Amino acid sequence: MNHHDIRAFDYQADSLNGKIILVTGAGDGIGKVAALTYAKCGATVLLLGKTQSKLEAVYDEIESLHLPEPAILPLDLEKATFAQMQELARLIEKEFGHLDGVLHNAAILGALTPLEMYDPITFEQVMRVNSTAVFMLTQALMPLLKAASSGSVVFTSSGVAKPRAFWGAYALSKQSLEGMATIFTQETNNHTTLRFNCINPGATRTNMRAHAFPGEDPYTLKTPEEIMSPYVYLMTDEAAGVKGEVIDCQPKQ
Repeated sequence: MNHHDIRAFDYQADSLNGKIILVTGAGDGIGKVAALTYAKCGATVLLLGKTQSKLEAVYDEIESLHLPEPAILPLDLEKATFAQMQELARLIEKEFGHLDGVLHNAAILGALTPLEMYDPITFEQVMRVNSTAVFMLTQALMPLLKAASSGSVVFTSSGVAKPRAFWGAYALSKQSLEGMATIFTQETNNHTTLRFNCINPGATRTNMRAHAFPGEDPYTLKTPEEIMSPYVYLMTDEAAGVKGEVIDCQPKQ
């Protein structure tokens, strides 16, 4: 399926029946909408985030729609150790046996400032949440993903993954995720059914976008709901052959 068709994928209430999918940053923004959409397509969603109250609100919304019961996994990716992530993997294995998909969506913006002025502590924090923790969590979950018939890992990239002035650590962290997806693809392609892809959501109506572009009218932007087709498609068995791709939800014409 070409990228245009992936963006136009018409998902249904049974598109992800029986699948177990972990979503990071599931408390708000794109992560919250992806978690709800996955549940509406029949998946059991594992809601990972650092703010318990936000995760509980998403949990309640999924429950109120009588969808498959989700699970809440509170974890602060900035502070979490690798041992905690392995513990999380053991918990998932005990409760669910395997894991069909991971959407790495959690990220922080950091500062929009020249690298020359960039606060090193903020730099390290952004790289930790947006890149290092993504690597660690993926590694910890690999055995569970391999136990699935066709495990899918989706990284959230950005238009600034082609690095852009003043975007600093955020741009570098997103560039590293595209590289990570490429390396994982090359290393797993021949002997596993795993697949690693990136989605660039583009300019979307979220809190993070509003912080980055305070002067922008949010109502000129697409909502997270409007860009969900690639997020669902990459988790379906139909996408088994899609590996190492970067899908732009809103390509420049």
